[in-house]
Amino acid sequence: MTAQILDGRDNAKTMRAEINEAVAAFKENTGITPTIAVVRAGEDPGSVWYANAIKKTMAGRGMDAQLHVLPETASEEEIVTLVAALNADPGIHGIMIQEPLPKGIDEAAVKGALSPSKDVDGVHEVNAGRLALAAPVGRPPGVGAFFVPATPAGGMELMRRHGIEFSGKNAVIIGRSPIVGKPMALLLMRENATVSVCHSRTRDLPGVCREADILCVAVGRAEMVKGDWIKPGAVVIDFGVNDVEGKMVGDVAYDEAAQVAGMITPVPGGTGPMTNIMLCLNLLEAARQQAG
Repeated sequence: MTAQILDGRDNAKTMRAEINEAVAAFKENTGITPTIAVVRAGEDPGSVWYANAIKKTMAGRGMDAQLHVLPETASEEEIVTLVAALNADPGIHGIMIQEPLPKGIDEAAVKGALSPSKDVDGVHEVNAGRLALAAPVGRPPGVGAFFVPATPAGGMELMRRHGIEFSGKNAVIIGRSPIVGKPMALLLMRENATVSVCHSRTRDLPGVCREADILCVAVGRAEMVKGDWIKPGAVVIDFGVNDVEGKMVGDVAYDEAAQVAGMITPVPGGTGPMTNIMLCLNLLEAARQQAG
């Protein structure tokens, strides 16, 4: 068996055209350009690269991204003050706080300063809580509007666009971070999958993985999941990004896994291209909500 590749690049290309059309219609109707503010303290190379990528992506969709850079010596009060000013700015529709924050900064306090309505990265406790409380899809959600972190949202969208059904499936998530693992589990539960979340204390992790119809991996350990961990025909979603001797690889041993899985995301080119696309959708939705 050779797995079908879930190509994030092709899907992102299709979605870019859809977003371009939607943004153009929104701007024509409202005169508003959806705008995100990206807040960074310091010059972490990965953060600098990602901020520039966001700016390029937004410009390509007819939207705008403003970079707000503070020195690495910035205090927590300075960062929170900047976030508060952006909350109050009607020309800013979304705010992203880049990590890592400088040492000594209370991450929870900075994220807590965000306006939930502008938290297009889905990191504020209001958005996380509403996702956790939301009813299964197809029912009234029972909570207010909320934003989902772009990476797991992109993984879900990639599966939807390949016709993958979730209801009744056994889904296993390896990793419990608040920006990928936990929201991915909640999104799959909303779709009526039966979900197990695994971590460093999980007993017989390979055995648990072999029960998965859908296996999602987000641990940051290069090629940790081997081919013999995978149920034949399973869907494998790899969120990992690891540099191994100058080569980018995922958390799944791709060559092995592709011989067993039914569908699999490559690294690079799988979930990665979907992340900024979902951020664009979140920003557009935030602008729509703020425009009334």
